[in-house]
Amino acid sequence: MEDVITEIPPPSRFFQEDLNNFIFPSPSLASPFLVFSIPKPEKPLRPSLLIVALSSPSLYIFHHLSPKTLVGSLILPEVPFSGLSVEPSFRDKTCNIYSLNNGDKSTLLVSVQHGVSAERSHLVARLLIGEDIVPDRLLILDSIQSQNFRGKLSPDETYAFKLETLAERKGLGGSNVASSLLKGLDYFPSGSMIDGLAAALLSRCQLKKTKGTLCVSWPEFCSSVVALIRSLLQRNVLPSLDLSLTQEMQDQCARFNLIKHQPYDTEMYT
Repeated sequence: MEDVITEIPPPSRFFQEDLNNFIFPSPSLASPFLVFSIPKPEKPLRPSLLIVALSSPSLYIFHHLSPKTLVGSLILPEVPFSGLSVEPSFRDKTCNIYSLNNGDKSTLLVSVQHGVSAERSHLVARLLIGEDIVPDRLLILDSIQSQNFRGKLSPDETYAFKLETLAERKGLGGSNVASSLLKGLDYFPSGSMIDGLAAALLSRCQLKKTKGTLCVSWPEFCSSVVALIRSLLQRNVLPSLDLSLTQEMQDQCARFNLIKHQPYDTEMYT
């Protein structure tokens, strides 16, 4: 006789989707939204250049850039507000929007200091491009994820590649050669993949026929990649701004040579 207590139960006669009918659905998250520090800004904002900093090196560089003016924030309801400092800090999990004094050009910076899930990436991309903000051009700064790269990445070497929308590539020919944001930088190798918010933003630019460039770098954070990104920005993107790092900042980079996860939680950014 079978032991009804220890015997393995027979397979369910219900499909998994049928069993889910007896479970209350999880409450849906509220949509992300933009909050502007100016009471009634003229919307949409139309910067000549929108920079979205996602990588640790780019966040580090722009964190120390002065002056920049806070004009708004992107709010994700799933990111808690507890523990945030009064003044913008690199240690906070925030997504602030700044105006940069880039000569006679209108430049906005979006400093994304927290992760954005794949499910929310396209919602965020629509907010940053095409609704309240309509940029003439977009530059995204992100890191290479080793699992998405076709090839071997050495932790002792520094890499940077680019991807461009069709509108940006078309501007490279003829008399518009000088218009390329990242002249001389190699393209991201074929067979490698970009995902997350960076991919959503570049796809949004492609759909809107907007000039867009994605720059990805490796490693995630070290003094050499900080120097490389700073050089690219200073030479091609923001030549009128002083992006130089003080000796103290360079010493911090050397001291914390490899920071792989959430660098804004360390004391070097205070």
